[in-house]
Formats: sequence, C-alpha cells, structure tokens
Amino acid sequence: MNKISKMSHMILVINTGNTSTKVGIFSGGEQVYVENIRHSDDELSRFKDIHSQKEFREKSVLDFLKSKHIKLEDLSAVAARGGLLRPLESGTYEAIDKMIEDLIESRRGSHASHLSALIGDSLAKSVGISCFVVDPVSVDEMEPIARYSGHKLFEREMLTHALNMKAVAKRYAKENNLDYGDIVLIVVHLGTGVSVSIHKNGRMVDAINPTEEGTFSLDRSGCLPILQVARYIIENKLDYKTFSKMVFGSGGVYSYLNTKDFKKVSGMYQKGDPETINIVQAMAYQVAKEVGALATVNDGKIDCIIITGGMAYAEFFVDLIKKRIRFIAPIKMYPGEDELRALAEGVNRVLNREEDVGIY
Repeated sequence: MNKISKMSHMILVINTGNTSTKVGIFSGGEQVYVENIRHSDDELSRFKDIHSQKEFREKSVLDFLKSKHIKLEDLSAVAARGGLLRPLESGTYEAIDKMIEDLIESRRGSHASHLSALIGDSLAKSVGISCFVVDPVSVDEMEPIARYSGHKLFEREMLTHALNMKAVAKRYAKENNLDYGDIVLIVVHLGTGVSVSIHKNGRMVDAINPTEEGTFSLDRSGCLPILQVARYIIENKLDYKTFSKMVFGSGGVYSYLNTKDFKKVSGMYQKGDPETINIVQAMAYQVAKEVGALATVNDGKIDCIIITGGMAYAEFFVDLIKKRIRFIAPIKMYPGEDELRALAEGVNRVLNREEDVGIY
C-alpha cells in the first residue's frame, strides 16, 4: 500500500465527468489513492441539470475520503478540473468567488466538469484551504491571425482538452531533456472528442476546437457543411439547444452507428462490418488532415507529433492515422489521459513555489 509522506503536500483531486466522478489523493506529486466513482443513469435522471447534482457528487467524494480514513483537515489543497471558463492562459488558478460565479452562471455553456471546482471550492472553504483549477478547457493562447473565422461576425474560440495535451507535451520535453519553450509539437488527443493542437514557444498557439471544428469523433460532428446545416435548421425549425445536442453529444460516430463505445466500434471494425470500416477510416483520415493543417502553422517544421487519449490504446486506429502523418515528424505515443496526475502536478508546482498561481 502507498504511504502518505508527512513532509509532503496532500492534495485531493476531483475530476467530474458526465457519468463519473474521478477522485484521488496525491502526496508529494505521487499517487496514493485513486477511484473512479460511476453514476448510473437512474441515479442522475432525478436531477434537473448538472449543477443540481453538486450535493450528490460531493457526498461521493466525502465517502471516498472516509473510506481511506482521510480527513479534510489533513489536506493541503484541492485540485479540480476546470470547466467552460473565460479564455485563460495556461496555468494553475485559485478558485476565487468570481470563478465559481462564472461556473454557476455557465455563460459559455454547461458541462459536468463545472462540478469539480464547485465541489472542490466547497470542501476547501470548509477547512480554510484553497481549491485550484489547472489548465481548464478554456485555455486560450491562440495567436491573433488564427482567430479569424472567415466572417467578421464570428471569431474562432479555443476550447480543447488542454489539461491532458499540456501535460503530455511537458512530459515529452522533460523525458527528452528538452525545454518545452524551445520545441514545436503537435498534440492529438483521441477521446470522446478529438482535439488537435500545436505548441510553440511554450504556448498552445492554435488548436482544433472539438466542439465545432475539425474531425468528427465518437459523439461530436466536428466541422459540417455550413449551408446544408443552415438549410436543415430552418426547414426543421430547430432551436439552438436541440441542434447543439444533435451535433454535440449525438453526432459523430454515434449518429452513424448508434454507439459511443469505441470498444464496440472496434469489435465491429475487426469483424469486417463495411459501414463501420468506412466510418472509422474516415475519422482517422480527418484526424490526419487536421495534423497536416496545423503543421503549416510552423512551415512544416515540427519536432514531434504526440498522440494521446483513450482511443490511442487502439493500435489499428492509430496506425490508420500514423501512415498519413509520419512524413511530417517523429511520433510519440502517450495512450490514455492521466488527468488526475496532471491536476495534482499543477497544484504541487504552485505549493512548492515552482510556478506562480494564475490570477483569474
């Protein structure tokens, strides 16, 4: 069994998803306990919205701590996954009242990740410590030229899997004795949504926003033919909420195959189902195109392409992407998404004064 060092910072880490609450205890940057608490559809169906789940989810975190014989008073800090906050530079931010207010009001949309900081802030305040958010999805370091959309009424927004992409980029640099600020990387996050980003001079200067751009993924439609979309909305008299759910949550692979389970999709692919083969290959094709597009941001001079996320465990799928992009740069694999560790490391850097806390 892992032991908690009396000399190290003990950090509670909270990462809330649509149907799960991932919690962990880290001491001195090292994992001590981790648990993935699953929430059934029946449990969640009684709540009218995401925010009304706070007390229910908070109790599951407290039950986790109790099962590990850890008191809130034993903690040095809480680390929480960030939600749809205002655009921010990469970094670790204290969850001040203004941040909590923005998460509650959900001006940029509602997401299960909002609960992480709402719960974390509540628990931290009860014992007089701080809750921090690390590299939320709203990390925006986009260069001005990349913001142009093609029409003056609209501007591109950066909403990505920033936490995992930043973490693996820095991990690659450290493992290879390189300075993250001196290299150019393209990072591909293959999750339920697919984010692709380019990192230059220590900044994520451009990225494909999986909410409304780029490749389709397991439940997101990505970039769609805009005039066909406009006609469909008008002809079917759709409101914004209905349409957004159709393309974000019920789009992508789900719209074709009626499943978001990539293990199931992989099984259908391996059995030779023609429609599945076409759809999976099309998704890999589109991912590769986005990598190629972002390579042009630095005139094709890329030091390494990193592939990460849950779908990166599927070698057959990654191979479909690799064969199209290997001419650009060497490829490094970091399958999975160790977001709890990334959160703990960000807070640990602040507590150890290795990094300044960001001002929200």
